[in-house]
Amino acid sequence: MASRVTTRVGKPLDALRFDTSGPPQIMDVVADHLRRLGAHADPSGPWDTASGRVVLSGAGFTPVLARALWAAPDSGLVDEATVQAATGVMAVHGRRDGSPRGLAVDWLATVTGVLTVQGLLATMLGQARGGTADRVTTRADLAGLLTVSQYLAAADVEEEEATELAPGGPPFTSEDGVLFELETLDPGAWATFWRALEAPGDAIRAGWRPFQFRYATACAPFPQALHTTTRAHGFDGIRRAAALAGADVCRLRTLKERAAEHDGADPWKLTPLAAGDPRDAGSPAPDRPLAGLTVLEAGRRIQAPLTAHLLGLLGAEVIRIEPPGGDPLRGMPPACSGISARWLALNRGKQAVEIDIKDPADRLRLRDLASRADVFLHNWAPGKAAQLGLDSGDLSRANPALVYAYTGGWADRVDDPPMGTDFMVQARTGVGEAVRPEGEAPAPSLMTLLDVLGGLQGTEAVLAGLLMLERTGRGVRVDSSLLGAADTLTAPALRRATEGGDPRQPEGFRRPLPTADGWVAPSDDGAAAAADHDLTGLTTNDALNRLRDHGLTATRVTTDLADLRDDPRFPGSIGRDAHGAPTVPEPWSFA
Repeated sequence: MASRVTTRVGKPLDALRFDTSGPPQIMDVVADHLRRLGAHADPSGPWDTASGRVVLSGAGFTPVLARALWAAPDSGLVDEATVQAATGVMAVHGRRDGSPRGLAVDWLATVTGVLTVQGLLATMLGQARGGTADRVTTRADLAGLLTVSQYLAAADVEEEEATELAPGGPPFTSEDGVLFELETLDPGAWATFWRALEAPGDAIRAGWRPFQFRYATACAPFPQALHTTTRAHGFDGIRRAAALAGADVCRLRTLKERAAEHDGADPWKLTPLAAGDPRDAGSPAPDRPLAGLTVLEAGRRIQAPLTAHLLGLLGAEVIRIEPPGGDPLRGMPPACSGISARWLALNRGKQAVEIDIKDPADRLRLRDLASRADVFLHNWAPGKAAQLGLDSGDLSRANPALVYAYTGGWADRVDDPPMGTDFMVQARTGVGEAVRPEGEAPAPSLMTLLDVLGGLQGTEAVLAGLLMLERTGRGVRVDSSLLGAADTLTAPALRRATEGGDPRQPEGFRRPLPTADGWVAPSDDGAAAAADHDLTGLTTNDALNRLRDHGLTATRVTTDLADLRDDPRFPGSIGRDAHGAPTVPEPWSFA
């Protein structure tokens, strides 16, 4: 776009059209999200299953070409299974069970699809701001490295983990056979819950730390006595104990249950606010379409910090609001140069301002910062922003050209929801069933799938809001959620359930094959044939050669994430920041 012209549009991509081709696992996500953002499909060619291709055009924009690839050429990574194996996703997901396991959902295809839409939105936004970029490429292998970046950060530093990495974890089982998740962030509530169920005191004490750190480690090796305790009580009694303690429990729902209640809502909501011209921050560079924009982030844990991190990678200046004394997660082990490696994975490069949001004078400081920002982002508990006088209506009065972003849990779409955390949303929405194939008991992945995908969709929503602001001259509130992430991830399974089919993948799906010194993962289309080969007496290299001799594609499963730095499948991809912590490459490249 040569100049900024506001128009009457209801969605950020109204009056634009797109054409897609490529792997349906990736491109179905891309097409669905582009439609939901207002574009309409205009197919012009046959499917090319080798690589993805999207052209987005119309409304006075220079057409943008986006490519979505599985991996770099000659890496041997050709599909979801092989990319999960190589990037360490199988290793992290398998920690609970003690051996690598593939996610039975198309995790990296979904993530890559969302990143592709981000790239398209960012490029369109750059053009609206006077930029010239018209091409963007995403790769599923780089997406995989992004999704394991916190686990990689902890694995590739000298300091030890905060707790043991060993098999174990929820869900729990009641006497009447109900599988359920437990959630509390309070050690007192943890202890009160277990005492009400008459669990042994030493097991209660020993169990808290691995339970608390399961978000960071993807495993929870707490004492078996805790599982034995829940099996001695009916689920109704367990719920009463949780209510008494101030903890929360959630029965694992099935995909069929979720499909029956699914409302088909978009994974984000965009609401126009006050009229206000976007700040003229100059024309951005092609590879930094958000350069000159300021993001004010008040985020905790993973979801909102990851959203802001990606906006920073796209060129925005990110100012992070932290409590007095700084974010306590800066000290979470393991550390590099005194700063948590995990914390750096999501927050490196951000400026920090300490503000006590309980103090009226500090809230005025925050309002002043928001009046000069382009985006305000938070993931506070529901209702807290309004209570503090920092909701979208409050801040848009001071800054009509603000994109106000909230990344939450449930988006007010579920009746009587449990606590809006990753594993509880996995349990409530059937993700615990979707990530495991038939023949395995449902269990939410202890890899924080929804926090990560929720953060990615938060970035997507902010970019959509910024583009809508450019096109309409109105501020925008954007809401995204862990529930929206769950619906995006399980969409194919929910369709199968709605159509009366089996929503789960068949028994043994994406199960790596053991070798004498490791594991190999065959591609999805060759898995059945590969399973006919006994590879247990062969080295991993010999096993791969045997499968290749039979025309089958497979790759070595990464079991130690520290090995990724020297992995020839990702040459030069893993670097070090100024603190010595590992860094992963940006998931898009622009031209």
